[in-house]
Amino acid sequence: MSRSLVILDRDGVLNADLPASVTRFADFELLPGAVRATARLSIAGYKVAIATNQACVGRGDLATGVLRQIHDYLRGEVSREGGRIDAIYFCPEAAADANDRRKPGPGMLREALEDFGAVAEDVWFVGDSLGDLRAAKVIGCRPALVRTGKGASILAAGLPDDVSDVAVFDDLTSFVDMVVSR
Repeated sequence: MSRSLVILDRDGVLNADLPASVTRFADFELLPGAVRATARLSIAGYKVAIATNQACVGRGDLATGVLRQIHDYLRGEVSREGGRIDAIYFCPEAAADANDRRKPGPGMLREALEDFGAVAEDVWFVGDSLGDLRAAKVIGCRPALVRTGKGASILAAGLPDDVSDVAVFDDLTSFVDMVVSR
């Protein structure tokens, strides 16, 4: 596999996943090691993209300006570690207004694959939810589940058959350890 693209979910993978969503900049809390792990992917030659559902925007709980501020901050933190985030895709629609872009739909992943000229089976998608895993599976990406965010509770409940063959990691750092050592 050539080093191409790794796509990351945001909430629960890079930052704390709050029950009512991150709706203020002050609530955005990076998970330990997530920034350094993201930078390591970039330094190792991977393009790094984020694909995140942000229904809080569609519900009116989070202004797009604040979301932009959060993403600029995240990019800045990764840059300070010597890496970069090449693209951020977000779906602002609430669940009731779901479309193909909202995970478990594959729309954001498809956009990333097209934008980077990547082949799905060469691309990891790292997430913490069943929706993340299903989006990766439906488009043919390599799904990875982290135990951070919702990941531990999903594993405790047992993975459904349609996503039972995913790779599981303690956190983003352990995923990156595996990927960059190849």
